[in-house]
Amino acid sequence: MTKAVSQKPKNKSLSEQVRKAMKKYFATLGDTNPANVHEMVMAEVEPELLKAVMEYTNNNQSKAANVLGLNRATLRKKLYRYNIIQKS
Repeated sequence: MTKAVSQKPKNKSLSEQVRKAMKKYFATLGDTNPANVHEMVMAEVEPELLKAVMEYTNNNQSKAANVLGLNRATLRKKLYRYNIIQKS
C-alpha cells in the first residue's frame, strides 16, 4: 500500500520568498555587517521584473510602463540603467 502524498501548494507568495531569501542572506553573513541592503536587493530584483514585464508585453514600452505603474520615460531610464535596451 502506498502513502498518500500531501497536495500542499508549492507556490509561495513573493513576500514569503523574499522573507526566506533575506533570512538566508543574513544567516550567511556571520560577523560581517550588512550595508546598502535595499540597493543590493533592488539591483537583483528590479532588472528581472523589468525583463519579465517587457517579455509579457512583447517589448511594448508603453504597455510595460502601464503594467508597472510607471511613466514611459521612467521605464526607459530603468531599461537603460540595467542594459536591458541600448540607447539608439
